[in-house]
Amino acid sequence: MPKEIEYSAQPMDWETRAYWEGCGRHELVLQRCLDCGSVQHRPRAVCVSCLSDDIEHFAASGRGKVHTFTVTNQNGLPAFREACPYVLAYVALEEGPQLMTNIVGCDPEAVHIGMPVEVEFCDVEGEAGEGATAVPRFRPA
Repeated sequence: MPKEIEYSAQPMDWETRAYWEGCGRHELVLQRCLDCGSVQHRPRAVCVSCLSDDIEHFAASGRGKVHTFTVTNQNGLPAFREACPYVLAYVALEEGPQLMTNIVGCDPEAVHIGMPVEVEFCDVEGEAGEGATAVPRFRPA
């Protein structure tokens, strides 16, 4: 059985801070435009639909379906090499956006398009002065 991917803390900036702080609380935080109602991920300063800067952050359900995926059988990077084979996927969240992630908790051959999944978080140490955070990944629902 392969070992898990060795996740590391991701850099935070003013646009992504609410997302990564949410992950640290084990919440999947998305953005919603208060002008047009569009929900978006990756975090941005403005709405990608109407360019409004009237954006709110909210905790998403954490549920979705596999939109597409690949099974990675070979990777030369140290953090990933021992984890092969692993599944890299786009998950279509119930709220609309898609999130690139890993599928864990099942055999890679069991993953299929349309498979219901739910978020789980892998805790990691934060950058200096940032405290602990977590990386979202998904498992079968």
